[in-house]
Amino acid sequence: MIIYNVTVNIEEQVEAEWKDWMLTIHIPDVMKTGFFAGYKFCRLLQDEPQGVTYAIQYFCPSMDSLNEYLANYAPDLQSQHSERYRNRFVAFRTLLRVEDQK
Repeated sequence: MIIYNVTVNIEEQVEAEWKDWMLTIHIPDVMKTGFFAGYKFCRLLQDEPQGVTYAIQYFCPSMDSLNEYLANYAPDLQSQHSERYRNRFVAFRTLLRVEDQK
């Protein structure tokens, strides 16, 4: 299992609207691609000097599937997010491989 982790720091002024859009539009659109078995939407508990930070973890069964998603779907979905929240967020992505789970 591969975890595609997207960490986003969003300005407090748009946080509520961003969170609603993420949960009702963006994440469902990502899930509709069929490449992910599920997701978690998490808020970081630490205080940030600016904004509020969230981590969205998508669970993908294989690296091949994730690469296909990244090549064919991610650019458009990321562009939609970037255009909607231009200059109001910072994001970075990380990949994790599940080594053990209980």
